[in-house]
Amino acid sequence: MNPDLDKLHAYPFERLAALKVGVQPPADRTPISLSIGEPRHSAPDFVLTAMRNALDGLSHYPLTRGEPALREVISQWLTRRFKLPAGSLDPERHVLPVSGTREALFAFAQAVVDRTPQPTVLMPNPFYQIYEGAALLAGAKPVYLNTLADNHFIPDFDAVPAAEWQRCQLLYLCSPGNPTGAVIDTPTLQRLIELAERHDFIIAADECYSEIYFDEQHPPTGLLQAAAAAGHDDYRRCVVFHSLSKRSNLPGLRSGFVAGDASIMQQFLKYRTYHGCAMPLHHQAASIAAWNDEQHVIANRDQYRAKFDAALEILSPVMAVEKPMAGFYLWPQTPEDDTRFARGLFADQNVTVLPGSYLSRTANSINPGQNRVRMALVASQDECADAARRITEYLKTVG
Repeated sequence: MNPDLDKLHAYPFERLAALKVGVQPPADRTPISLSIGEPRHSAPDFVLTAMRNALDGLSHYPLTRGEPALREVISQWLTRRFKLPAGSLDPERHVLPVSGTREALFAFAQAVVDRTPQPTVLMPNPFYQIYEGAALLAGAKPVYLNTLADNHFIPDFDAVPAAEWQRCQLLYLCSPGNPTGAVIDTPTLQRLIELAERHDFIIAADECYSEIYFDEQHPPTGLLQAAAAAGHDDYRRCVVFHSLSKRSNLPGLRSGFVAGDASIMQQFLKYRTYHGCAMPLHHQAASIAAWNDEQHVIANRDQYRAKFDAALEILSPVMAVEKPMAGFYLWPQTPEDDTRFARGLFADQNVTVLPGSYLSRTANSINPGQNRVRMALVASQDECADAARRITEYLKTVG
């Protein structure tokens, strides 16, 4: 077996299941789960219709690079959404459909990391655990960049030594952040692009929460947008990952894309041809329909705004919690150890949240997730409000 498999940590939800062992929640409280970031709004009907109408595609092998129509729609969406220069994205060279960003974020490290010079992969901390696993199985050392409240939950990139940047081969970004909801601004992204040029590394920007935000006039900036604004419309060293899971409430479709530097995309396509992960044709048809429509995305944001308003009205007076800039998570401080809080809340109120320390590693003597929990506001508005009331009741017992 690959010895690097032994380096992998237990997944956060495995640890959460172990934490709950032996706990019997009250039977008169219906369970409410705020632990998993799985969208539960209804899938758009027109997308399901497009998929059903394309089921004859089951009789054909799909291409790894995807259908031209899908690549064209993705290119148009990126150009429109992030105000990219017209014609700067070539659907043939800059875009690859993928079976969800999770598999692509993992596979990307396997394709781009050169394991001979003891490479490192930098990532935010807390983080999506796929980044860490991808680094370890690519033969690289993960380096964790703490995201703390005193820096608005953005890594302090200026504090990273030049020697560390020089060892770096790949930098994972997550903006809007999971679990913090923090958004990296344009000047910071441009500074990172300069560092990538100087120290010869690639930036992989996980932007799967980019379409869940609260100010319609100020959507989150994307990496390609920042690159183009700085005059780098070849998108050199820049690669972005997007998904329909959160944007369009289609987590089961497993549909997303990777876009950016054409030379990297060429090599990543070569890797993926062997990887064997082409998107089924009926999924591509559904994806074309989804990327072509914005009204369902606007309606989706409206639902999240209502849930945040309802939950925060109840929680803000009793808990250290703030509305994030984007995404669908709350990242509150807990008045006791985060694992004790999560176990106690489940035992007392049958509400499940994820301990923040399960999403983080100790770096520079700090676990930035300690004494925080992640709450995914993916349940219905009524359930989110009910969960907030139950958390308030539990807080009365803590201390």
